[in-house]
Amino acid sequence: MFGLKPVRGVWALALLTSLSVSVGASDDSPLLWNSAPDRARCNDPDSALWVESASGESCIRYFSGEALDHAPVVIVMFHGDRDKEMRQAPEVIAGNTVAAKDKQAATLSRRAHVPVVIVARPGTYGSSGNHLHRRQASEFQPLDAALDALRARYSIGRFVLLGHSGGATAVAALLTLGREDVQCAVMTSGAFDLLKRAQMVRQRRGLPPREGRDTNGLLNPYDPLEHVDGIVKTPGQALFVIGNPEDQITSFALQQNFFQALQAAGLPAQLIEAPAVSPTFHHLRNDIGLKTAARCARP
Repeated sequence: MFGLKPVRGVWALALLTSLSVSVGASDDSPLLWNSAPDRARCNDPDSALWVESASGESCIRYFSGEALDHAPVVIVMFHGDRDKEMRQAPEVIAGNTVAAKDKQAATLSRRAHVPVVIVARPGTYGSSGNHLHRRQASEFQPLDAALDALRARYSIGRFVLLGHSGGATAVAALLTLGREDVQCAVMTSGAFDLLKRAQMVRQRRGLPPREGRDTNGLLNPYDPLEHVDGIVKTPGQALFVIGNPEDQITSFALQQNFFQALQAAGLPAQLIEAPAVSPTFHHLRNDIGLKTAARCARP
């Protein structure tokens, strides 16, 4: 079923939970994780997009706290990786309901003074797919199709893309897929140069190398660094790579590599060093990602 193998009970857990979630689930029902695409459950006109891409059919969930109709600019935010959450039962994951995610998006919108939409990466917060297979083309292609569908549903003008960590990698990947509707992209503490990063992580942990495999143990990751030539130059566009030199999760040196590749391609990129929270220095302080996206989105 769906080509997924059980991993520490993750897939089985999603199946068990799916049995208890009705088609007409309320906004307070737990959202499914690591689930197969099911069109019957992808029927919320305010939170679900059924899309087709080169990876097949997918249900991508999104959450908003502001009116989106005919918005000239919308900030689209992608969360970082959710390893801990996906190994929990969906009903105990904090904020794992449409109501909670809408509330979060509304709070972000008030702070940014621009509509913010949280788009759930495949396998998380109700979006179909397998979060263990992240950083593959099969993660980014459905997200790309979802942005097209979101723009069509609400007649949105342009996007400002915002992502942290694995979400920043998603933002970068979406850029490389040739989108022409991205006004700005803000990538904080992103994971780039994925095979080199995997080698560095394994070496730091005293593990043997795994040639050609990323930190998920997968071959052929979709690395935005290798696809910079797919990024479309558009008037007024701005690209921000933001991180901390002491980042223990995603190497700042590899973030610099991505920035330098953007520069070499003649793209309007900026590299910003920002304060971060110890001891990992991965989560940046002062809400710099949202603030940067908000400034970029305003006229």
